[in-house]
Amino acid sequence: MKSLLFHNGPIYTLDARCSPVEALLVRGERIIALGSEQEVRAALQNAKSSGYDDIDLQGCALLPGLTDAHIHLAWTGLLQSGVALDEVASLEAALEKIAAHAATLPPDAWVRGHGWNHALWDNRWPAKADLDRVTRGRPALLSRKDGHSVWINSRALQLANIHAATPDPDGGAIQRDGAGQPTGILLESANAMAYKAVPDYTFEQKRTALRDIMAVCNRIGLTGVHIVEGRDTLRGLQELRAGGKMTLRALCHLPHSQLHDAIGIGLRSGLGDEWLRLGGVKIFADGSLGSETCHMLEPFQGGDNCGLPTMSEDELRADIRKAAANGWAVTIHAIGDRANRSVLDALSQPEVRAAACALPHRIEHAQHLHPQDIARFASLGVVASMQPIHAIADRDVSEKLLGPERSRCAYAFRSLLQSGATLAFGSDAPVESFNPWLGLHAAIARRSPQDTSSAGWNPDLALNLHEALAAYVVGPAQAAGEAHLKGSLAEGKLADLIVTGADPFAVARDDVDALATMHVRQTFVGGKCMWGA
Repeated sequence: MKSLLFHNGPIYTLDARCSPVEALLVRGERIIALGSEQEVRAALQNAKSSGYDDIDLQGCALLPGLTDAHIHLAWTGLLQSGVALDEVASLEAALEKIAAHAATLPPDAWVRGHGWNHALWDNRWPAKADLDRVTRGRPALLSRKDGHSVWINSRALQLANIHAATPDPDGGAIQRDGAGQPTGILLESANAMAYKAVPDYTFEQKRTALRDIMAVCNRIGLTGVHIVEGRDTLRGLQELRAGGKMTLRALCHLPHSQLHDAIGIGLRSGLGDEWLRLGGVKIFADGSLGSETCHMLEPFQGGDNCGLPTMSEDELRADIRKAAANGWAVTIHAIGDRANRSVLDALSQPEVRAAACALPHRIEHAQHLHPQDIARFASLGVVASMQPIHAIADRDVSEKLLGPERSRCAYAFRSLLQSGATLAFGSDAPVESFNPWLGLHAAIARRSPQDTSSAGWNPDLALNLHEALAAYVVGPAQAAGEAHLKGSLAEGKLADLIVTGADPFAVARDDVDALATMHVRQTFVGGKCMWGA
């Protein structure tokens, strides 16, 4: 069995001290030695090996592979074929892109896309009539950047059988004009009414999208992902795993709708192997900030809207008890401070705390917290699964809708960390870029790399690089119940490694904005090179 010897560059273990070592030795899928170069070369001589590859880092850094702890992997891959509206600064510019894309499609094809953000359009919601002008009779569905609203045209409304008399579904809303007619915007659970009318992607398309997007993940330093998608993603990953074609380790959360079936056949959180495991059951407690549907303790500024809970508190408590009693951790979407408090209250139920689960419970996003609730994450053992890159996009929206004072506890990375909470960072792609270096920069600078004149949004909540890296390495390993396998470079742990084009600690010290463009030279998963020469 061939070994890999890494040396001649800083090797950051991501242990508590994060002190670099001189050399590291891999045999097969595991790290078997690290320390001084003399010590590691001695271990190499003692290893029963059929040879070794000498990897001279040439001053570049070796780090544990990064994990995106919240990504919609298949969705991200599939959207590569639609119209991308991320950061499009005006409605007219968006319509121009949609028109150009629609012109490439057959007359009866759906126009699909993602990423529009009406906050960039003077907070003016788009409407069906806007789409009607550029889609030439084709049905169209375009999801907002947060995925909590969709924009459809008149033809799509007709196919979805949505009209003035259609009632709002539980946990959702059909946006209507002054005459009661649907405007073309659907919120939260109402989205499903439109998606049911859209032909689904084939399973083969989904599996191919998974394979292709994993390769992109490897190129930016990701060796693991925590996925929040449905059964086709899990099935696709199982087939890729069986065929030896996975290049990422994956933890898959199941949708809430599948909890009953999963319990019925005896599945539990943690089932699987080192490549593919079951995570928690994904439950939604509220909506999003940008769609003004996150559930808040007090109304958004200028009105009486406190957002939209997606289920009653009694239902939330009952479903969490049911999951925990059957060995399922819960992975709960909560953005508003009221939603986060409701989830924490539900997780504090004695039956939930006493239940045995292989994985910790977690709150996804945890964006807006009341100060009194921050310490509860640690006391309840709840993982704060957060996406730093969201803070860049949400700053202006938060201060507009909530005001500066109520935004003081938005994305409270440092407060949560100081309270003892486990942070697990991700991207929520395709909502935001899944490039982890942009996320690391956001956690440290709390501003975009281009906004060099700003001190950052609430900079006292920022992390340093070691802390931010730990949230992409240590936190996800703990959240997946895999701290014995991953989370640091140590003897016996999996050889999931990345070689960066520069020392990120030196970069962060000298020019933090350069961290956002960090180049990854090589990515290894289980000792196998998945990216680079």
